[in-house]
Amino acid sequence: MKKLVLASIFLIGITDYVKAQDSTGPKIPFDGIETNWQNGSDRRDSSVFHGKYFVPSVMMDINYTHSFNNPNDNTVVGSTALARNNEVQLSQLSLGGDFYYENARAKVMLQFGTRSNVVPRNDLSPYRGQYQLANVYRYLSEAYVGYHFNKWYGINVDAGLFMSYIGLNSYYQVENWEYQASFTSDNTPWFFNGVRIQIFPSKTLKIEPWIINGWQSYGKFNKMPGLGANITWNPNSNLKLLTNDYYGTDAAGLPERKRFHSDNSLLVRYYNKPQSKGISKMAFSLTGDLGFEKGGGVNGFKNDSSKGPAQYFLSSMIYNRIWFAKNKFAWTIGGGVMTNPGRYLVLYPTGQASPLPDPNNPTQTEGKYPFSANPGDQFKGWDCSSNLDWMPNQSFLLRLEYVHRHSSVPYFAGAGGVTSPNGYTTTPLPADWRPDLVKSEDRIILALLFRL
Repeated sequence: MKKLVLASIFLIGITDYVKAQDSTGPKIPFDGIETNWQNGSDRRDSSVFHGKYFVPSVMMDINYTHSFNNPNDNTVVGSTALARNNEVQLSQLSLGGDFYYENARAKVMLQFGTRSNVVPRNDLSPYRGQYQLANVYRYLSEAYVGYHFNKWYGINVDAGLFMSYIGLNSYYQVENWEYQASFTSDNTPWFFNGVRIQIFPSKTLKIEPWIINGWQSYGKFNKMPGLGANITWNPNSNLKLLTNDYYGTDAAGLPERKRFHSDNSLLVRYYNKPQSKGISKMAFSLTGDLGFEKGGGVNGFKNDSSKGPAQYFLSSMIYNRIWFAKNKFAWTIGGGVMTNPGRYLVLYPTGQASPLPDPNNPTQTEGKYPFSANPGDQFKGWDCSSNLDWMPNQSFLLRLEYVHRHSSVPYFAGAGGVTSPNGYTTTPLPADWRPDLVKSEDRIILALLFRL
């Protein structure tokens, strides 16, 4: 009897020890919280790859878009997702993956296609110094190395090229509810180059400081680095709150001009019956941005005769998404508004030839006929879109989308295009020719998105 009691005590002790070991195992941030419904997040339940040291990733984004303005050169203006009208385009081919060895970590994602040209064109920092940084980094969307510390739910310290969260939308279209991003997302950064520190003090909270070269810039515009942080709170599977805040000097050659930006989003899933043959899920995302530049001839939110005109950024966007047929189909509708006096975050229209900006005017944009972005220049815009998605599995998405965009000044490519009278860059330009810019556009987008 005594032996039986001792054996029982031993077994109970072993069981308690195993439970204790399990409770002190690896802590995974957001473990058990569904995030695959969120706008700007990976919609997969899991990867098909399960390597110990390397988890590969493959993404493809192919689109066809038709503008009802029918520009003669097929050029899309004011978009980082689209490049050419009325043509089948490989927007992005991404190859790479995540590497792990003990607590060391790294990620490399190569990028090819039109996005490798469309996104870097908006970064003028390579004009400071040598080595053509826009070409050096052009074919990389992510490339960083770091270390994971086993503290709380983890601390990651990474250095290199990594994604920006400002504007909610993901750099990768397969993660977004809409294809053509609203002004709030399209006119804010897609990437950062520098150092980030991801701190997970609890399962539901992330605090992520940044020390970076600048606002979507491969290099620094001035001596000061960009400083910022992301805070994400995801308390359960139906709610997500996040804020991104940034401070830096991002006007080339004007170190006294400081930029501040605050980006804030709320995501709510308000209905969830994943096995329903009718409506299976409903959710919305709401984003609001506020920012300004001050100093160096501009004065934030207020016009001042001695300090300069107001130069700020106000924008918001809202999208609602409804899934059907066990999440095989989805319908999204939404849009946004933006005002940006000074146009410092406007995606500038392209023009023929594209010489370097005037070195005596660091705020001038590229092109033979540059889009005016002087202090006090006004720009307001609004957009709306609706799309239908077919998602037969977690790796494939077919999207049909209709988009309307409008601006307060001529901005989008009109019938005459932005290149030359006949649309070719080799055509000599008549003295009286100018890019044909109009105030609105309507377009239809068909996109095939793949992720493995």
